[in-house]
Amino acid sequence: MLRVDFSLGFLYTLKAFSEMKQKFRLPTIADVASRAQVSIATVSRVLNGNVPVQADKAQRVQLAMQELRFVPRSAARVLASRKTNTIGLVFSEIQGAFFPHLLKGIEAQLRADGYELLIYSTDSLHPKARKPIGEHNTDGLLVFTSSLEREEIERLYSISFPLVLLHESPLQGLNIPVITIENKDGAVALVSHLIEWHNRRRIVFLRGPDGHEDSQWRERGYREALESHGIPFDEKLISRGNFDEETAFQAMQKIMADDIPFDAVFAGDDDAAIGVYRALKMAKRLIPDDVAVVGFDDVQFSRYISPALTTVRAPIEEVGREAVNQLISLISGKQAQALTLMRTELVIRESCGCPGYP
Repeated sequence: MLRVDFSLGFLYTLKAFSEMKQKFRLPTIADVASRAQVSIATVSRVLNGNVPVQADKAQRVQLAMQELRFVPRSAARVLASRKTNTIGLVFSEIQGAFFPHLLKGIEAQLRADGYELLIYSTDSLHPKARKPIGEHNTDGLLVFTSSLEREEIERLYSISFPLVLLHESPLQGLNIPVITIENKDGAVALVSHLIEWHNRRRIVFLRGPDGHEDSQWRERGYREALESHGIPFDEKLISRGNFDEETAFQAMQKIMADDIPFDAVFAGDDDAAIGVYRALKMAKRLIPDDVAVVGFDDVQFSRYISPALTTVRAPIEEVGREAVNQLISLISGKQAQALTLMRTELVIRESCGCPGYP
């Protein structure tokens, strides 16, 4: 008796579920054909627009679609062809003067190659959340440093989805192309200039965000320049600038509050250099007379601030263009270059103590 009651209840549940599913399901092409009293092939011809259809039939199909609120599944057709003509760009956070230059290079090259750009900024508070960008809506991804977790990169690589990394080395054993700049050589040239031309020996270095490879290579260049000139490394001269104006401002305020002697600052990047300028000017310390300040990247404002900023010119736009070129090679089934290391250039201006330059 119990089994009969259970079975009947189960059947009623199935019936209710089926009715609910029927009530809320989306209309299909078959529903449109039935309502318009035409064949499915006729509806398909109306949707595609590539074969003439009798005017009265086309009108009935259009009316049926309106009544049923039918939406053509263009996304399904894209998935069937496995081609979206869209490239994805994944950032962890879009901020600072660096990103517009990178985006300009990426967009220019994509436009030339006939691709659209889809941008997604990952949420650092929810790094494991499912990404709304990937193999379902792009043909390949450009991944900026630390913006995708290890598991997602491994998953995409395992299904042979085209990936190119910007400013980040691939995981061990993964053959993913990398586009980056010569951070270490640029930092060596910058710090060596401070030492050799301006006799600065107590040089603060402001690190970038944790895990950021650009920052790690710049710090390595900083340390190598000190070592090659016989200057001992001092941990008290290292602080966190995060490639961010406000963070750098606070870091410099703390260094001065702790009475740590210094005569120069390598800000890590140009955005952080603005924070250094603010802190030094509030403390009435003159740039470059009291403290030399240098940055990295040579973004647009660097030549216009006062004093004009000595920095390292990074080919940011070219990085974006080359990343697109490498990704499209992968999408086309061609071989991509494993590592593209783009050269940097020392740009001398007034903030280090040199006479004015462009």
